[in-house]
Amino acid sequence: MIKTLKIKDFILIDELEIIFDKGFNVITGETGAGKSIIIQAIDLAFGARASKEVVKTGKNRAIIELSAEINDDFNKNLLQELGIEIFDNELVFSREITENGSRSRVNGVIVTQDVIKTLRELLIDIHSQHMTYTYVQPRYHITLLDNYGKSDHRELLAAYKELYGKYTEICKNLERAREKTDFSEQQVEFLKFQISEIENAQIEDKNEDERLKEELNVLANSEKLKEHTYAAYWGLYGGEQDLISALGKIKSSISKAVEYDPKLASFEEDIAGAQEVLRETASGLRDYSEAMELDEARLNEIQDRIDLLEKLKRKYGNTLEDVMATYEKLSEEMNSIDSSAENIEELERAKKESELALRAGAEALSDSRREIARELSGVMTAELEKLDMPKVRFSIQVESCDFNSNGCDNVEFLISTNISEEPKPLAKIASGGEISRVMLAMKTVFANSDNINTVIFDEIDTGISGKASQAVAEEIAELAKARQIIAITHQPIIAAKSDRHFYVSKSQNESTEVHVYILDEANKINAIAMLAAGDVTEDSVKFAKQLIYGN
Repeated sequence: MIKTLKIKDFILIDELEIIFDKGFNVITGETGAGKSIIIQAIDLAFGARASKEVVKTGKNRAIIELSAEINDDFNKNLLQELGIEIFDNELVFSREITENGSRSRVNGVIVTQDVIKTLRELLIDIHSQHMTYTYVQPRYHITLLDNYGKSDHRELLAAYKELYGKYTEICKNLERAREKTDFSEQQVEFLKFQISEIENAQIEDKNEDERLKEELNVLANSEKLKEHTYAAYWGLYGGEQDLISALGKIKSSISKAVEYDPKLASFEEDIAGAQEVLRETASGLRDYSEAMELDEARLNEIQDRIDLLEKLKRKYGNTLEDVMATYEKLSEEMNSIDSSAENIEELERAKKESELALRAGAEALSDSRREIARELSGVMTAELEKLDMPKVRFSIQVESCDFNSNGCDNVEFLISTNISEEPKPLAKIASGGEISRVMLAMKTVFANSDNINTVIFDEIDTGISGKASQAVAEEIAELAKARQIIAITHQPIIAAKSDRHFYVSKSQNESTEVHVYILDEANKINAIAMLAAGDVTEDSVKFAKQLIYGN
C-alpha cells in the first residue's frame, strides 16, 4: 500500500507531504481545488508520461517521492533481478522532472520506465476517466478476460503465442521463398551475368583504382619527370656552378675561419652534413631520371584496367568497396534462388504441421475463455446487483475469428440494465451512473483476482445518486477491508465511509497554492455537511453524523 507521498514544485504545489492510511482514504474539496493533482502525482511516480509543464512556474524541476509497503506475497526475486535492494518491505519511488526530461529511481537505483511499469502492475490500479473509455472498448475485452483467468489459462495463452510466433515466421519464410521462385529465366540470367561481370574483374583491393591512377599519372608524364629530375640533379651536382660545389667552397672558407675561432667548427660540420645529404639526393634523382622510360604497353594496360573498374563503379556502386559489397549481395540472392525451390516443399510441410498445432492451441484457449467468460459473467452480475442494479444481465460474448496473436476469438462485454432489453455492447450504455457502477464492479472483481494492494478511484461516483450512491459507498467500504483504497469523491455518503479523510483547498494571494489537510472527526463532519448541503448548518451537520455513525 502507499504510505507517503511527497511533492515539491509540482503544478500548483510548493511542497507537500501526505501520509495515507490502510483501508479507505477519501479526498474531497471544492471543484478546481487541485484534488486530481494528487492522483496525477501518484500516476507520475508510477511511470505515467511526464511533461515539463508540470514543473511549477519559476522552478527548474519537480520532484515526486512515494513510499509503498509491499506484502509477503510480493515477488522479491524480481527486485533482485532488477538490482533493487529492499529495506523493511518498503519501496521508495522517486521521479524528477525537468525541462529536458525526467528520471525515475526505486530505492535510489535509477530505473527505466519499463521497470516502473512492471512494478506498477503489481502494486496499484488507478482508475480514471481515460480508464473508463479503455474498459468499454471491445478491443480491450479479450485482454481483460485473459487477465481474469488463472495460471492454467495464462499458460495456455503463453503456449499459443509461442506457437503463433513460430507459425508466422514459417509463413514469412515461405512467402520469401516463393518470391524467389517467381524470378523469370531472363531475370536469373541477368543476375548470373552481373555476378560474372564483377567476378571476372578479380577485384582484390578496394583501393586498386586510386593506386592505378597514380601509376598512370607517372607513366603519362614520364618525359617531363625525366627532364625535371635530371635538371634537379644537374643543379645539385652536375655543373661547374652546382650547389654541392658551392657548398664545398663555403666549407673551405669556414675551415679557415675555424683556425682562428674553434667555436665555428659546428658550422663546418653542418655544411659537411648538408653536402653528404645533397650528394645522396642528387644520386637518387640521377638514377630516377635515367630509369624513367615510357612503357607504352604498361600505360595501355593500366588505362584499360581503370576503364573496366570505372564501368563497374557506374553500374554497381560509387566505390570499389561498394562494387564488392554488391557482388556479395548478388551472390547471396543467387544462392537463395537456387535453394528456394528445395525450401518451399520443406516449408509447406512445416506450415501444415505448425498450423495443426496452432489450431489445437487456439481451440484449447477458446474453450478456456468460454469457461472463464461464464464465470466472470456471473461474478460481474452479482457485483452489479449489489450496486443497485437488480435487473442487470452481464454477459461475455466469445466468437470465432481468424487466427491472430491472441488466438481465434473476438471477445466483447455485453450488458442489459433493463429486463425488457437484450444485452448490448458495453460501449452503448447511455447512463453515466451505470457506467460508473460497471467500472466499480470491474475494479472490485479484478482487484480480487490480481491481489492488487492499492486501488485508486478518480471520481468513480460520476452520475450516481440516491440508493446507487449508498450501494457504491458500501461496495468501496467492503473492498477497503482487504486493500487500500484512495478515492476522490463528491458524494457525502461515500466520503462518510472513509477511514481517513483528506480535504484539499486552494489559496490565491501573490501566487496560487494547494493545501491538503487530514481532517479530525469534527472537521470530517463539517466537510461532509458541506458536501451534502453546500453549507455547514445544524441540519447538514445532523445529516453528516447520520451518514458517518448510522443513527
